[in-house]
Amino acid sequence: MRNKLAGKFKGKSKSARYFALNPDSREKKNEYNKEYHSTEERRRYRSRLNRANRTSGSKVGDGKDVSHTKDGGTTLEKASSNRARNGRGNKPRLK
Repeated sequence: MRNKLAGKFKGKSKSARYFALNPDSREKKNEYNKEYHSTEERRRYRSRLNRANRTSGSKVGDGKDVSHTKDGGTTLEKASSNRARNGRGNKPRLK
C-alpha cells in the first residue's frame, strides 16, 4: 500500500508541514499575523525598509538585497550571501 502522504511535503519546513495538516491552527496564526503586521509600529518599520530598498539603488533582477548590519543600519549585498546568513539552525549572523 502506498503512503498517502508521500510527496506532499517535499521541501517544506516543519512549521509549513504542521500548518498544512492543521488548518485551524493556520487560520489562528494568520489572524494573529494580520493583527500584528497592521500595527503602527510594524507599518513604520516596513515603510522604513521599503524606503531603504528604493534609495539603495537596487534594481529588479540585479541579485542584490538590502542587508541589516550589526549597528542597525542597512547595506546593499548579494542576495545569496544575505539569505544564507540565517540558514542552518537559524542562528543570526548580521553583517
